[in-house]
Formats: sequence, structure tokens, C-alpha cells
Amino acid sequence: MLQIGTYHTLKTARATKVGLFLVNETEEVLLPNKYVPAEYHIGDDLTVFIYLDHEERPVATTLKPYITLNEFAVLKVNYTNSFGAFLDWGLEKDLFVPFKEQARPMEKDKRYVVFLYLDEKTNRLVASSKINQFLEQEEIDLMVNQEVNLMVSHITDAGINVIINGLYKGLAYKNEVYETVSPGYKTKGYIKQIRPDGKIDVSFQKLGFEVIDDSAKHVLQALKDNKGFLKLTDNSHPEEIKTVLKMSKKTFKKAIGSLYKQKQIDLKADGIYLL
Repeated sequence: MLQIGTYHTLKTARATKVGLFLVNETEEVLLPNKYVPAEYHIGDDLTVFIYLDHEERPVATTLKPYITLNEFAVLKVNYTNSFGAFLDWGLEKDLFVPFKEQARPMEKDKRYVVFLYLDEKTNRLVASSKINQFLEQEEIDLMVNQEVNLMVSHITDAGINVIINGLYKGLAYKNEVYETVSPGYKTKGYIKQIRPDGKIDVSFQKLGFEVIDDSAKHVLQALKDNKGFLKLTDNSHPEEIKTVLKMSKKTFKKAIGSLYKQKQIDLKADGIYLL
């Protein structure tokens, strides 16, 4: 079955006035003329995205949408009407978000984190900003210190809320994040703690001794990029260290301590020198 909302690699079968028909073992779908490659041969494989056109018929495109089935992404609202909101997802036909699937009323030109799912009643692709319902709350298959993929969902006073591996909800504390982030920001992270109630704390940096090694490498690279000198010392303000090196003062001190012991740097009153 040609699942809509996903990519498929299909064979080119026959050319018509309206486009190129692509087939698998049992089905065919139209690739409209505007998406047909300048050069192709019947029998060639072609990777396309399948979705429903304005008449609710499956159709293929070589355009790459910003989101695919069962994924999260940040999308902009193109317009709203009495039925809901319509998002720009990189294709001709906008992506629909009914009112009942809006965590709060969506507004034109604003961006929201949404999940793309298939409405089984209508067989249509629908987006939802009520993302918690699509995240696993109980069976958590993660380990402390595990490297994971993170996407920022929203930021609150409590911290930076993230989606872990597209499956779980997590939280990073603001005072432990040293880069500028916003909803949709993606990065590697690490599981810091899994609480008894299932809540997950994450870190944007490696934990324990490993972070010292990575931070030491970062300091060395910064020194090389700045002609072997950084105007930072033990007495530098934490915000200055955060601005220059994107790390906490605690991590900075451990990193330069490690480098000093390895005789890779010299620490003087005016700053750090590369040896």
C-alpha cells in the first residue's frame, strides 16, 4: 500500500499528458508534469513523497516537505479560517490543523511545534500542536548517560522542554544550557536522570569526566582560532565565559585545569596562552 505522508521509491511506468505514472507491485500514482525530471527513462526508480491533492487523491511530488508522517517539526501558519489553521509544510496544499488539535488558538504567521499524523476516519494527513498525546509517558526505553536526539518544543520558567528521539518528553535546566535555543532547535543531548514518576532530565553536554575532555578540546580550538590567546582567567565572570566558550565556569575551570596538567596551556594573570 502506498502510505501517504511518507517517501516511496517507485518505478516509472508510463508517460501521459498530465504527468508520469509511477508504480510498485500493486498500485500506481501520478507524478504531475511540473515534478517530472528533465531526464528519465521508463523503468527507472524515482523517490517521491506521497500525499493527497486538493481533490483528496493520492499524488506524488519530488518536493521535500518540512515534516513527514509521525514526526515533529516547527511550522508557520499561512492562514486561518472557521475550520482551523493551515500550515506551510513545503508543499502546494497546506497542512490542516483543526481547532480541536490546537493547544492554543493558532495565529497567522506564527510558528508552532506540531506532530503529523493520519486521521484514520478521513484518511487525511492532519497536524496537531497538542504534542503530549503523541509522546510515550510510561514505557521509557532510555538509560542514564545515553546520547539522544533532542528537539526543543517550548521554553518555560521551569526550563527548556524537549522531545527526546521523537518519542519522549524531557526537560533541560536553563542554567545548564549555554547556547541560544528556540522551539524547533535540534541538537544531540544526554540523559541526565529518569525520575520515578517518569519525568526525564536531559543535558545538552556530556556528563561526568567525558565533558571535561570535550570542553578541553573546545578550549584548545578556541585558542587556535584566536592566535593562541584567550582573555579569560579563574576570575572571569561566568557570563563572559559563557559568551566566549558556551560553557559554565565550573566546566571551564575543569577544562583548563586538565589542559594545564597536560602542559598544553599556560595560565597567566591576563589570560590563557597556548603552548
